[in-house]
Amino acid sequence: MNATEPRRRLRWAPRSVRTRAALAVAAVAAAVLAGTGWWVHGDVHRQNARIAEEQARKNLFALTAQVTAGSLPDKRNAVPFEVVATGRRTPVAVGGGMEDFGPGAEHVLPTPPALTTPPDPPYTDDGYGYSTRPLPLPERPGYDANHRYHLAGRTFPVLYVDIWAAQLSGDEVEALGVDPDATLRVYVVSTPETAERITEATDRRLLRTGIVGLVLIAGAAYLTVRLALRPVEAIRALTASVNPNDPRQRVTVPAAGHEITALATTLNSTLERLDTAAAEQRRFVADAAHELRSPLTTLLASLEVALAYPERTDWPASVTTAARQTRRLQALAEDLLLLARLDTRTPVADPGTVDLAGLASRLVEQYPLDDRPLALSRDGVAPAYVHGDPGEYERLLRNLVDNAVRHAAHRVQLTVRNEDGQVVVTVHDDGPGVPAVDAERVFERFVRLDDARSRDRGGAGLGLAIARDLAHRHRGTLTLAPRTLGACFELRLPEAPAPADAPVPADA
Repeated sequence: MNATEPRRRLRWAPRSVRTRAALAVAAVAAAVLAGTGWWVHGDVHRQNARIAEEQARKNLFALTAQVTAGSLPDKRNAVPFEVVATGRRTPVAVGGGMEDFGPGAEHVLPTPPALTTPPDPPYTDDGYGYSTRPLPLPERPGYDANHRYHLAGRTFPVLYVDIWAAQLSGDEVEALGVDPDATLRVYVVSTPETAERITEATDRRLLRTGIVGLVLIAGAAYLTVRLALRPVEAIRALTASVNPNDPRQRVTVPAAGHEITALATTLNSTLERLDTAAAEQRRFVADAAHELRSPLTTLLASLEVALAYPERTDWPASVTTAARQTRRLQALAEDLLLLARLDTRTPVADPGTVDLAGLASRLVEQYPLDDRPLALSRDGVAPAYVHGDPGEYERLLRNLVDNAVRHAAHRVQLTVRNEDGQVVVTVHDDGPGVPAVDAERVFERFVRLDDARSRDRGGAGLGLAIARDLAHRHRGTLTLAPRTLGACFELRLPEAPAPADAPVPADA
């Protein structure tokens, strides 16, 4: 998808950041509350089931104590129980809801296996010797379903203890109504009804609390995001009023050190850069118009004089002047176009490998000195390979040499050498030099120092600016090296490996 195209959104998706943030927080809170509620539900159920089992265990111990004492337990008991014995079809004792299966009917729970020896492990008063297993309670036609515990047709954990009647006295056996060698089993049903009711009540409270909590959390998130975004809205309103041609407005930086502060600081830095860029652009346009106006004025004056006094005009001289000013305009236009292209920061298309040493040699041999008493020399014979465009490198070196020749008194020296993985090019002249305070200013566009103001020898002040932009374009640097005599410009570029078809040096 094109980066400039708006991203597709679902129609039902909320547009407001506040609403989306509130919904996101509510969704996360709902997930957390649901997980917590599920855990609480399970824990409450387990705890209550454990309490119910403990209650059943205590009742089992009490019932067993009564049976071993030859006493029949009262049917009014807190938990369902049944005492069955071998040799009997009806229960020895029943209560707690088990009697609802039908008074006088057969016992519900299974008959124990007959014992011939005391049970192992034996029952003791501290609770050892009982067993637990799930048992289904059958459906019976005469079952009274109105009891608080609906037992029929369900499976419950059942606790039981076996008693051998042979260990009891005759009176106890007779009181229980069982055979002297019968095996009795005391059953207690652990009913989870209480645990389920408590769990259901807890679930209802958790649900109501969760809904209220979600509403409060979503509302709090909405208000919090709304308050947090107030500085952003203020920043948006202020930036909307900024004039692109004169971005002098600045955003008020919040006192608190948070992300909004960083946003405001970054936006102010961006506006500052835009302001600086706009000022530089205005200055560049003004300087370019000034530089264009001078040759155009000279050219127009020469042509108007020639047209006004054609019989007294030295036409060869007028044409020569017009041609010189036209060439000057052409050179200035080419420089401006090159600067505009360099400002786009486009990478070098298909960079090749260039021998700067060979390029410098050809430039020195072919450079026109126009009969000036000036020596132009080059040091260094070893190849110096770099990546880039040969035409742009030639323009860079020529601009440096042009600047040096323009200011040199007697000599210009061009040096190319390899140094620590870099190719270093220096152009040194013996002219008046550049003051230290102007070491960076000299690379600005349309800047000419006082001794170079003559338009006969001075350029438009774009040569060094173009040279530095070309150096940066090729990942290099161009600086003014300190010298006691004259000016020395130093170009540093990353060294490239020699191409496979490169000639081998004679001293290799």
